[in-house]
Amino acid sequence: MKIASLEDDLDQARRIQQVLTAAGYTCSSYQQSRDLLSAMRNESFDLVLLDWHLPDIDGDDVVRWLRANIGPRIPVIFLTNRSSEDDLVEGLRAGADDYIVKPLRPLELLARVAALLRRSQIAEPADESFDVANYRVEPSARAIALNGKAVTLAPKEFELALLFFRNLGRLMSRDVLAECVWNREIPATSRTLDTHLSNIRQKLQLRPEHGVRLTSSYALGYRLELTSAQDDGQPAP
Repeated sequence: MKIASLEDDLDQARRIQQVLTAAGYTCSSYQQSRDLLSAMRNESFDLVLLDWHLPDIDGDDVVRWLRANIGPRIPVIFLTNRSSEDDLVEGLRAGADDYIVKPLRPLELLARVAALLRRSQIAEPADESFDVANYRVEPSARAIALNGKAVTLAPKEFELALLFFRNLGRLMSRDVLAECVWNREIPATSRTLDTHLSNIRQKLQLRPEHGVRLTSSYALGYRLELTSAQDDGQPAP
């Protein structure tokens, strides 16, 4: 697995590289945002680690570039000194998947990296059909079936549902959902995303008895999770 690390502090950069290399990853380290972005145009990475404050382009703008040009599939983790709740929300809204506050704790870093890499394997944009709990998803046919019965979805509803099924267990911010499905930012006052979320939840019956649950995390985004049929919990409103 290839990981790109963007960190302008040389001591921190070396430490990150040492930790990841010792765990068996291939780590390319960059001190300038522009160097990372240039590399991303020519190389493929499985995950990106970002500092927030950088000498040329800040980390949140780097994430936005990645989401606009690479898409939602590559996991991104902020590794930064910024630790307030507002910072956490801002980073996730920019498109990051996770957030680690310095000082670096090697075991935590490796656990977060491993978890996101596992999830990202579901996000491959292949056209092959796949199963999630009681659902059969057929990307090439743009069809989803529940317990063998096809569910009628509008085009954007299908794209939204497919994004969740391909990113099972991954927190998806509103901005990322809007960019991936509508290719644009959706104003906070618009009900477009909320309406489509409500529609796919109802039409696909995203409930524990069917093996999944669509949950919301206040101000952060949404996550489609696997659950058991015996789970009595209900989806978030």
